[in-house]
Amino acid sequence: MTIFKEKRAELEHYEFMMGTERGRLAVALDLLTDSLILTGQHGVYCASNRNPSKPKLDLQAVLQGIEGAKELIQSVMANLEAMRREQLAAAAQVEPSPKP
Repeated sequence: MTIFKEKRAELEHYEFMMGTERGRLAVALDLLTDSLILTGQHGVYCASNRNPSKPKLDLQAVLQGIEGAKELIQSVMANLEAMRREQLAAAAQVEPSPKP
């Protein structure tokens, strides 16, 4: 099953609220957050032998990668939002004022 079928309801909800691109990014961000939580829970049981307060090195790398991916997605979403606001502001300046 593809992610589009598996997460159809979430995709439809977020795409309707935010548009296609931002909606899909929002669902991807949710998936990454869920993965981050599960990996973090797994890290509790797979503690490093050198430093028991931290997960093993491979889990640390996975957690770092997921956190990095989340940051990238968040920055893209922020850029898309800024572009949308700029377009709305530009459109508002172009509209002629109504005549009395």
